[in-house]
Amino acid sequence: MSTIFGPVFSRRFGASLGIDLSSSAKQCNFDCLYCELSPAAAMAHQHTVTPVETIITDLKEALSKHPDIDVITITANGEPTMYPYLSELIEQLDTIKGNIQTLILSNSACLSDPIVFDTLLKLDQVKLSLDAATPDVFKKIDRPAEGIEIGTIIESITRFSQQFEGKLFLEILFVKGINDVLSEVEALNHALKGIRCERIDIGTIDRPPAYTVQGLSFEELHALAHRFDPVLPIHIVSRTHASATPSPFSDEDILTTLDKRPLTQDDINALFDIPSKKRFENLLHHGKIAQIERSNIIFFVPIENIDRKRSK
Repeated sequence: MSTIFGPVFSRRFGASLGIDLSSSAKQCNFDCLYCELSPAAAMAHQHTVTPVETIITDLKEALSKHPDIDVITITANGEPTMYPYLSELIEQLDTIKGNIQTLILSNSACLSDPIVFDTLLKLDQVKLSLDAATPDVFKKIDRPAEGIEIGTIIESITRFSQQFEGKLFLEILFVKGINDVLSEVEALNHALKGIRCERIDIGTIDRPPAYTVQGLSFEELHALAHRFDPVLPIHIVSRTHASATPSPFSDEDILTTLDKRPLTQDDINALFDIPSKKRFENLLHHGKIAQIERSNIIFFVPIENIDRKRSK
């Protein structure tokens, strides 16, 4: 079985070839309620390890077939930072990747390990998960292996964000009745204020989960986004856009909404009814609304927001 999959096309990260560092079985230090893989007890170390040489050979073959990709994404059926030869792998990737970016998708649990911390500093892009900020909710939603503490994870992410020179992304996945309660969102908001990152993606369950839990609607995600500090770069990532019920917005409503939280075109299509979309287009045409790019994602904001930043 090849350790490489794709290309996968993502609006967030572009065209990607994925490297699966645990292609034979799920190996993870979490057993998240929402995981799309089958339930499996959280483990501290990988039991089955793929040789670096195998991965590099598979990747070279894939690159020969798909040279025009944007990123090489390091992931796993589980947690990729548990891979014991990650530093060596990244060093070898750097010798063959050319202008292609390297990206890892991690649950953040191993970031307190100095070796993992220094290894991730070598990458071009890093996406870290942070589903909770309090110990009880963290243990309930992510079901970590023994000894993993959320306070240590938050401290490690904060410290990493201050040293990492590439693009750092965070992701929060909300589960109904677990981490979407107001007290947990407030705790997350407090934790995120100390972290420097390009974008914070918030989403919910959109694939069959390992356990019997439910996701949130787009409207519920949108309401949660407004619970976070407006300075945080929140981006709603949801396949449930289509199920949202469009509502009427006046010109003032549109500008107020965009002022509190920049929206993407998908957000606008989901939230606004047809007359509201026409009002939005009119405001955009007359220069009341501007576009900004935030790590490959186009957001709409009131032009006054940009003018205020320029005047500071």
